[in-house]
Amino acid sequence: MSAPRRRSVTPLAAWSEAADSSGGRALREPSAASQGDTEVGALQDQICRGIFQIEKKSCDVVLTPSRLTWTPIEPESLTDDDKIISQHKMESVELKEVFAVKMKRRRSAGQQKGGTLLGITIFVCIKKGQNKLKDHAIHLSNLSEDYCNVWFKYLKEILNGYFPKRPKVLKVIINPYSHKKEAKQVYYEQVAPLFKLADIKTDITITEHEGHAFSVLKECDIQEFDGVVCVGGDGTTSEVAHGLLVRAQTDAGRDIDSNFMPVRAPLPLGIIPAGSTNVLAFSVHGIKHPGTAAMHIIMGNLQEVDVCSFNSHHRLLQFGFSAMFGFGGRTLALAEKHRWMPSNQRKEFAVIKTLTNLKSEACELSFLPTENAHVAYQKGKRNEDEMNAIEQCNDEDKWQTMQGHFLNISIMAIPCICSMAPRGLAPNTRLDNGSMSLIAVQNSSRADFIKHLKRYGNLKNQFDFPFVKTYTVQEVKIHARIDNGWTETTSEENSNFHSRRPSVLSLKESYPWNVDGNLMEGTSEVHIKIHPQLITLYGRNIEEFDDHTVKCSCL
Repeated sequence: MSAPRRRSVTPLAAWSEAADSSGGRALREPSAASQGDTEVGALQDQICRGIFQIEKKSCDVVLTPSRLTWTPIEPESLTDDDKIISQHKMESVELKEVFAVKMKRRRSAGQQKGGTLLGITIFVCIKKGQNKLKDHAIHLSNLSEDYCNVWFKYLKEILNGYFPKRPKVLKVIINPYSHKKEAKQVYYEQVAPLFKLADIKTDITITEHEGHAFSVLKECDIQEFDGVVCVGGDGTTSEVAHGLLVRAQTDAGRDIDSNFMPVRAPLPLGIIPAGSTNVLAFSVHGIKHPGTAAMHIIMGNLQEVDVCSFNSHHRLLQFGFSAMFGFGGRTLALAEKHRWMPSNQRKEFAVIKTLTNLKSEACELSFLPTENAHVAYQKGKRNEDEMNAIEQCNDEDKWQTMQGHFLNISIMAIPCICSMAPRGLAPNTRLDNGSMSLIAVQNSSRADFIKHLKRYGNLKNQFDFPFVKTYTVQEVKIHARIDNGWTETTSEENSNFHSRRPSVLSLKESYPWNVDGNLMEGTSEVHIKIHPQLITLYGRNIEEFDDHTVKCSCL
């Protein structure tokens, strides 16, 4: 007697029987011609194969480790010409773009569990427009519990085992005071449902005061999480990024009150934009869209990003991505004094008031150009030995120094894209190229300075002015000081204004810095260094993303 035939895990005959017994439409094994057509592409490594209704059409569906493919079932009496045409009806979706799979059921009002099985729903991440990501549902209809359970099991195994970068547990920090106090609404209405759909567990902290996020990251068991998500504006994101990096130095035993070599942040950081400008979110996502940011997190899209350290006398003041001293710092300091005003009115008031009282800062500005720093950069990978060599490079002969009066000084490690600056405040900078943009705006008339500011909002070159100097640098040292030997050159237009108000910074005054939308003040000497790819953000390099299309042939 011959040995009994071993039944395959998902035999077509069993599927047909299960479908018939469920009361659904009878399913049949595809014809040999249909199977042969499908096997041309999708059946080589098939895990299972069967029949579902998709968009009211009976389809021959094939699952492989990398793709789900379906072909409408045609009548067996097709002519040869019809069969050739039908080959073009095959549709598919790459499993790397699938982020969730659920059993689809019909439930009565108020019913939480159970219900009539309708089939399986697969949720896919698709690209809409240039940078926007959205979720899209594909419904595979079949009424058999056993039939759908087999498919559901294999789909879940693939999603759980093939994509290790996708997070399972996230620490979520929400700033309820960001912008128009809408961060909680943004998270719970637009983000939380997507996290739930993707079976991501969350531990949520709603901050109560400035520095709360920093304290949470300092004390929490960070090993419990796969990533950290902040919901708020640039200030919130900067505080969380700073907290992650300080935690990394503490855990590594680094003394941040010395000239230390920083280690990488332990977890990736996700940014859900809920602020007013959202420079960081724009720079890493290319768009202010909470759903897009959530999809980058769910899909495990990771982008390494450069970070600056701000030090004074070898003492760490702050980790950050960008900073402004002069006009940018004074505008933020004035806005912070008028927190009682609505966000947009407060910022507009601060800009106008600071322009009215425009003054230059007397500074000594030193910088180490990138081209002289022998940058060792390897795209997509941070080589610790090479990066250490960069940060230890400090040849005094290669430093350049400028002295004078400056209306604004910007140091930016990222492009700083936002709605008000679509090209970016530093359009020649990249997220991970191991250098900073130094933009020094020397003293000029108020009218010329306003022309410079206005150009950030259009496609004209905002640096095409004789008083604007730009450099690609590795390190920057700024020493703000008063020097009676320096003369103030003023234009005829604002000479009366300058005669009524001193143009240099008094030693009794503070030195406000705008670091990622947070106010940092209290020191006249600051040393800024770039640390290549020190933190990982959930997102994707915008330039690379423009060339990458999330393809789903079912759309």
